[in-house]
Amino acid sequence: MAATYTMQEMKDLHNEEETLLYPRMIIKGQCSTEDLVNDIAKQSSYSAGEIKGMLMALHEAMTREMARGYSVKLDQIGTFTPSLGLAKGKEAELPEGDTRRNARSIRIRNINFRADKELIQKTSLHCTLERENGTSRLKTSRHSSEKRLKMAQSFLQKHPYLTVADYMELTGLSHTTAARELQTWSRTPDTGIQAKGQRTHRVYVAVSPEEK
Repeated sequence: MAATYTMQEMKDLHNEEETLLYPRMIIKGQCSTEDLVNDIAKQSSYSAGEIKGMLMALHEAMTREMARGYSVKLDQIGTFTPSLGLAKGKEAELPEGDTRRNARSIRIRNINFRADKELIQKTSLHCTLERENGTSRLKTSRHSSEKRLKMAQSFLQKHPYLTVADYMELTGLSHTTAARELQTWSRTPDTGIQAKGQRTHRVYVAVSPEEK
């Protein structure tokens, strides 16, 4: 059975005025653990129960190793790496602030997965694609870029910092576009906006021109 795809509108990273089309696969549904187990059982000498037991043992071993601070690499599948975040209700720590977070305020918030090249290549070899009619339109803001900058500056006059999620809510932009635009503001002189922190802990704060 062929997979289907559509063409998705996206902003050109090198030219904000240009919109390009990129292919996006249409996900039809989700293959469950039961589906995979039955498929493996049909093509091997293991019973469905044995395969389920191995998957549970793998699950337990992975959680133990990641809890100890290790990433887990499964050959021909990929690498799983734990990432941290603040517990619910806890505010981000600012470099110059008085708040200092201890271990009780921090949780494992996600497990990042990086696919092995062989998994990608083999999936591509198995894949037959058919194009669907139409184009997925880009999610845009009804506000101009100048207006969005003023909205960010106004927000920072009333709040200690601005997150990507805050900016998405203010402007109506997608996560990717909002994050990219905030990075642009933080690198542009005279915007009065500066980035603090790294990756998932990154926030944007108001600064004077001299500080930038």
